[in-house]
Amino acid sequence: MVEIPAGSFLMGSSDFETEKRQNETPQHEVNLKTFYLGKFPVTQAQWFVVMKGLPEINEVFRGDDLPVVNVWLEKAIEFCVKLSILTGENFRLPGEAEWEYACRAGTTTPFSFGASLTTDLANFNGEQLFNQTLKGEFRKHLTPVGHFPPNAFGLYDMHGNVWEWCADIWHENYSGAPNDGSAWLVNGDQSYCVQRGGSWLDRASNCRSAFRVGDIAHNNDHIVGLRVCLTKNIS
Repeated sequence: MVEIPAGSFLMGSSDFETEKRQNETPQHEVNLKTFYLGKFPVTQAQWFVVMKGLPEINEVFRGDDLPVVNVWLEKAIEFCVKLSILTGENFRLPGEAEWEYACRAGTTTPFSFGASLTTDLANFNGEQLFNQTLKGEFRKHLTPVGHFPPNAFGLYDMHGNVWEWCADIWHENYSGAPNDGSAWLVNGDQSYCVQRGGSWLDRASNCRSAFRVGDIAHNNDHIVGLRVCLTKNIS
C-alpha cells in the first residue's frame, strides 16, 4: 500500500483537454484526507491466497504476477471483506475521486506522465493514436504489475493494463458530486458502477486520468480487475 497525502485537486476534464467527454464535467474541486492505495492492481497470486481460488481466467491470461481479471463488482467487494478479516484492517474499493486524485499525482495533464501516453509507459492499444503521439505496440495481453514506471505517488499501472472498479454508482456527470472525496452512492444509476484506468485493449484516450465508464456490476472479462484502498494507518 502507498500513502496518498491529503490535498485538493480539480476533478474532471478542463475545456481544453483532447477528446474530453461530457461525463467528465463539470470540473470541480475536491478535498481529500490521507488514504492508502494499492501500489499495484491486485494480482492473481494475491487473489488466490485471499479467495482460495481464481475466477475463470483463460489460460493465456494466467500468471501469478499478472493482474487478476474476470472480476465482477460483487467479487471485488468480497475480496476486500476477506482481506480485511485476514489483516484486521478495513480494506475497500477506492472512491472515484480518490482514484483520480491518486492517478493524477499532482498533475493536470491528460495523463500522469504528461499530455500524451506511449507504450513504453503503459499497456494499452498503441495502434490507436492520441494527441499526435507516435504509433506504438499493441501487446494484446496483460503485463506483469510494476512492469512500467510509476507515477509521482509511486503507483503503478494507473493507466492501462486493467480497468479498476470504484465504489461509486454511475452518474452521467459531476453535477452535485461530493467534494470531500467520498464515494458517490446516492441518486445516479444504481445498476451501474464506475470503472477507471483503461486496459490493455483500450486506446490511449480511454486511459486518461479523467476518463470514466459505468459498467453493470456483473460484467466481468479479461480487462476488468481491481485495486484496494485503505483509510486507516498501516502498522
